[in-house]
Amino acid sequence: MTQQKSSDVIYVDITSAAALTGREKQTICRLLSQALNVKNIVLKEKTDESLIGGFQIQMASCLIDLSVKRKLKQITDILSRSSIQRKDLNHIPEFMMHIKQSGVLNAHVENIGRIASVKDGIVRVLGMKQVKAGELICFEDNVFGIVLNINIDFCDVVLLTQSKTLNEGDIAIQTGNVLKVPVGKALIGRVVNALGQPIDDKGKIETKQFMPTEAVAPGIVDRVPVKTPFQTGIKVIDSLIPVGLGQRELIIGDRQTGKTSLLIDAILNQKKENAHRLEKDKIYCVYVAIGQKQSSVADVVRVLEENGAMDYTCVVCASASDTAAQQYIAPFTATTIAEYFRDKGMNAVVFYDDLSKHADAYRQLSLLLRRPAGREAYPGDIFYLHSRLLERAAAMNEKNGGGSLTAIPVVETQEGDVSAYIPTNVISITDGQIFLESTLFHQGIRPAVNVGLSVSRVGSKAQFPLIAGLSGSLKLELSQYREMLSFAQIASDLDISAQALLQKGARLTECLKQNVHCPLSPVDEFLCLYIVKKGFYDNVNLENIRLFEDKILQYLHENYPDVIEKINLMAKELPFDLAKQLDEAIKEALTFCMLQKEDK
Repeated sequence: MTQQKSSDVIYVDITSAAALTGREKQTICRLLSQALNVKNIVLKEKTDESLIGGFQIQMASCLIDLSVKRKLKQITDILSRSSIQRKDLNHIPEFMMHIKQSGVLNAHVENIGRIASVKDGIVRVLGMKQVKAGELICFEDNVFGIVLNINIDFCDVVLLTQSKTLNEGDIAIQTGNVLKVPVGKALIGRVVNALGQPIDDKGKIETKQFMPTEAVAPGIVDRVPVKTPFQTGIKVIDSLIPVGLGQRELIIGDRQTGKTSLLIDAILNQKKENAHRLEKDKIYCVYVAIGQKQSSVADVVRVLEENGAMDYTCVVCASASDTAAQQYIAPFTATTIAEYFRDKGMNAVVFYDDLSKHADAYRQLSLLLRRPAGREAYPGDIFYLHSRLLERAAAMNEKNGGGSLTAIPVVETQEGDVSAYIPTNVISITDGQIFLESTLFHQGIRPAVNVGLSVSRVGSKAQFPLIAGLSGSLKLELSQYREMLSFAQIASDLDISAQALLQKGARLTECLKQNVHCPLSPVDEFLCLYIVKKGFYDNVNLENIRLFEDKILQYLHENYPDVIEKINLMAKELPFDLAKQLDEAIKEALTFCMLQKEDK
């Protein structure tokens, strides 16, 4: 097992399928003595019938495998990857030549260690002197793990899959590689696990391209400022907290406040947006579910399939029943899948749902690895974990393909506490946050976005021009309305200006409400804001505004398609003639809606 050196003696472990003869021992000792330039070789013999034939030689962490078992395994692997059919005998000679050229029949040299203990998915391995952090380790029965701790005498390996077959004394083999996952357009429309393996019963993923899950984030020189809008189809976000391609925008809030619904709506909206885009301008979505119930993920996939959104979406799932290691790896796998599109000059958006559970999984692994616990028992590198993940989001310059990767992480809060450890970490990493408030959600204001605490630091430069022109004072008006509303609850009477502010704010709030899974186009968002900003709803009851809104949009599209088309092509402001034409059309549509309401 371990190599013991003196000035002229080396002890070597040798395992054979059958007991070695004296002549065979002498030959092996002579060859090893010549190769190692040592006078005396002492063999420690052992037999193992499972080797079928041949033998294995182990010196310290080096294993030379000359067994028949190893050769048969390699031939089986080659056959499984080969396109030769069982009845196609004409290609057998060609296949045998390939076997010979591949070196399968030669000695196989590996760096190995021995399992010292297996507990809670953590394997302690002794004897690996050349191992590196993050290296992929192979155990028996094709069980793999990643090295996360390295010490002088041992290393700790986190198993990627559950295994009950590993025992103390089993061999662990260094692969010399890091974890890689399949990438490419073949993953679009598929549901995969944290290792990129399909779990949707749609067959094998046909791709030959693999990329490592860990990658260095693009440098500053390789990036360009955020300038292209990412349309979510949600009025309150696109008007007040706009997001651009290449940005990192956090969605934060208590549980059951509609965080996942915002992600799904943003994905659904890309179907209409992609319909009129060139291939290189299309947006591909990667949704990663971390630590969620499998039924919840199945509901998300069902909604995406029913709306045709899986045509440009890949779902990565590490559910609550999966290991902590898979929940830890899943966001990196999703980012790697999206990076393929970014590096090919296309656009990709990753939705992380959510990083709170990701942090919990990493905390669990760290505690099992005996790493020192810090604030809230999280390890000291928890900030680095999320920063190296989210920093991979970028808008690339033309020299590097001109693609983009946008990150939309989700973080769950407890009782609206944004000052907790993980929320403050991710807030400081991202370019802004959308804060969802449970109080607003229960008041029926959905999406329940708290405009005062939400911000987008770079997205305004990528906003749809007409919406940018309207939304300049929108945030201020809403903030004034919320402040006046809290004051009105304790004031006995209000002056006329305060009442007008409350009336306008209430109509604006009503206008920004939106049904789930009903994203709007940029033109429709502009029309909704234009109608309320210009005071067309001043004489309409609050409860009728949302009903009228849908009918007005439908009326305008059916009767004034030329006006809609002109608005879509406009820059920051509408020309006077077009604005006048639009005003007349809105009055006509509003009159039509009121007449319909009276008839009922």
